[in-house]
Amino acid sequence: MSARILLVEDDRTLRTALGDALAGEGHDVVTAADGHEALATLRSGTFALLVLDVMLPGPSGLEILRALRQRDQRTPVLLLTARSHEGDKVLGLELGADDYVTKPFQLRELLARVKALLRRAAVGSVAAPAGGVTPAGRFELGRGRSAVAIDLDAYEVRRDGAVQRLSPKEAAMLAVLLAERGKVVTRSRFLAAVWPDGGQSVGDRTIDTHLLHLRQKLEDDPKAPRWITTVHGAGYRLEADAPPAGDGRP
Repeated sequence: MSARILLVEDDRTLRTALGDALAGEGHDVVTAADGHEALATLRSGTFALLVLDVMLPGPSGLEILRALRQRDQRTPVLLLTARSHEGDKVLGLELGADDYVTKPFQLRELLARVKALLRRAAVGSVAAPAGGVTPAGRFELGRGRSAVAIDLDAYEVRRDGAVQRLSPKEAAMLAVLLAERGKVVTRSRFLAAVWPDGGQSVGDRTIDTHLLHLRQKLEDDPKAPRWITTVHGAGYRLEADAPPAGDGRP
């Protein structure tokens, strides 16, 4: 599967090696050596995938990711993170990254992640779960002035007059919860449904982190959640009185 890929990496040796490897897989590779060049390149064209180093001169990879997600929720992003900066992984996922590899990594691992992301994108959505649940539709949690309005198509949550953005992963996880509303969704179900590699690259802690951020956006009191509840030893549940998507609510 040939694709146009933007590779952003400031280390010349690694940039050349990765660029050659991706080109060897048949991809059209455009490279950038720093944050400013990456932003300019993103403004000048479209890409099927962004391979993005977190630590860059100029705007960091996370700043680039944040800017991209403000206007583009669809393009898959694979982060390159340093083992000494574990927090970058969680923040990157929160900002909308689709996957990451930790330096030093095996070239075969990176190429496998690239292939998986491109395959998911080719079937319609980088966040489309393997079980067929696509983040689409509008629905509300609650009624009246206290209702939480969710638009999965626009990746938005409206609560108390404020609008908050959902990351692609958060939207996909919420879509899974909605499809199974009133039932327990296990962590393994989230991993299999939302992550391109079936969750092999992440673990339960990543699921819990995403659910924490979802609660912060949906709940009046995230520590005493009303809508996304924890079923200890099993998983999470969207409470059954949440109406289904596409029920005609504005």
